[in-house]
Parts: sequence; C-alpha cells; structure tokens
Amino acid sequence: TCACSFLIFFKDYHLQNIGQGWLMQLNQTRETPMANNVLGTTLQSCSTDPMTGFFRDGCCNTNGQDFGLHLVCCEVTADFLEFSQSVGNDLSTPRPEMAFPGLQPGNRWCVCVKRWQQALEAGVAPLVNLEATHISALEFVDLDDLKAHAVA
Repeated sequence: TCACSFLIFFKDYHLQNIGQGWLMQLNQTRETPMANNVLGTTLQSCSTDPMTGFFRDGCCNTNGQDFGLHLVCCEVTADFLEFSQSVGNDLSTPRPEMAFPGLQPGNRWCVCVKRWQQALEAGVAPLVNLEATHISALEFVDLDDLKAHAVA
C-alpha cells in the first residue's frame, strides 16, 4: 500500500498565471478513503522518480478536476512517446515551469486513459502496472486489454 492511496479533492483552490501557463495551487485539501486499482485491491504507487499523478503524489489518483483522467500507470516506450507527441501531447520535453522533467523510455507515468486507448488502437500501447492503475480506468478500457499489456 502506498501512503498516497487516497483521493484528494480540492476544497479551495486558485489559479496562478506563471507566464507560460496556469498553475493550480491548493489552499486546502481533504482525504477520502483509499482508492482501488483495476484488480480490486488497494491502489499502489506508480512512480516517485519521476513524480507522477495528477496530484504529483506518485499515484494515479483522480477527482473531478482531473479532466484528462490520468488513471493508467504505464511504463512508457519510445514508440508511445513518439505517438503521444504526434497527437499533440509531448511527454518527452522537460517543462520546468510545470515541474515536469520530461519522460524517457522505461519511466513509469500516469497516462490519460483515453490516450492509452488511442495508443492501443494504434498498436503502440505501453505496458501497464495493473496494481497502480486506478479502478476508474475500467469505465473506458477493457480489463482484458490492460491485462494483455501488463508488466511482468
């Protein structure tokens, strides 16, 4: 069980313009019961190096503010990174203003569930850590597809 296996909901937040984009800053948060993974057990950590997750807590947690639905814990590949960039989401280039280091093949990252589905359909879906993939992913992708791409 990872220490971050809970959903965080924004109680109060504001947006701050940081020059090249907007940064959401939390003023207060509250914790709710632990989230489950696609196997029905407690959600595990995806990665803390690089720090991933919508909340940058290492887990693929989500809430109503996570419009991209960063639910699938993936081990990214060069093919997936190229595909993602080709459809408008450059995950390779560091963006220090967003506290984003840029990804390299082999990094684990909480990927948007619809992007993972697109990659599956394009034949470049990265491997998935099932224990660290949020149960809500099953609303969009089949468990069998996730299992077929599970890391050993």
